[in-house]
Amino acid sequence: MAPAAVLDALTLETEPTRATVEELQSRIRQMQATKLDTRLVPTHPAIAPLLPGGGLKQGAAYSVERSSALIMALLAGPSAAGSWCAVVGIPEFGVEAAQGFGIDLERLVLVPRPGEQWLAVTAAVADVVGVVVTRPPKRASDSGVARLTARLRQRGSTLIVLGTWPQSEAMLSLSESSWTGIGQGHGHLAARQVTVTVSSRADSRPRSARLWLPSIEKRVELVETSPAGYLFVEVSTSSTRLRAVS
Repeated sequence: MAPAAVLDALTLETEPTRATVEELQSRIRQMQATKLDTRLVPTHPAIAPLLPGGGLKQGAAYSVERSSALIMALLAGPSAAGSWCAVVGIPEFGVEAAQGFGIDLERLVLVPRPGEQWLAVTAAVADVVGVVVTRPPKRASDSGVARLTARLRQRGSTLIVLGTWPQSEAMLSLSESSWTGIGQGHGHLAARQVTVTVSSRADSRPRSARLWLPSIEKRVELVETSPAGYLFVEVSTSSTRLRAVS
């Protein structure tokens, strides 16, 4: 039953019975759950469990703190699933590195230098691309943020901002970065371990995990797992504890 049909059913009875109301409420909840499930954009399986809802939401914005590698890891999932992606205002974004992360370059749009029109360019690209990455050169006005937010919701596009954004669904950051591959003063950087932390409005306690970004095999993957599933580090201001989640 479509939402309009549910509303019609409510107006057909001037005094609906309790059973009718409960049935309609149940149908509405089912439709809402289905809508929410279908509005998730797949992202990398090592990062998805940290995100609210287990993925990137269509029509939502996310912030990433100073990490092009994490940006590429987030784009790899949607790109592999067939989505077009765009990067606006990051001229140093490396296409060779992006390809190494699994991003399909044939479905990648680059706008290195949008200038003062970066917000208008980001909004225009969001009309036709599923996932848009942008780096604001300056703080956007409240009206500009509101217009872009409305455009994202209307088009179902996902925005990833390199830096802070006033209406972010979540903030992703890196810490405790360490490289391997350098021996006794010589060698090549081969792999890096980082701690990825996600702070969101939906969860009062940030979620963290230790990842290879990348591993020696040039993959993004968890450093540790347990028989029960992923191993998360739950961080709060008062304590830190480990929790295995299946």
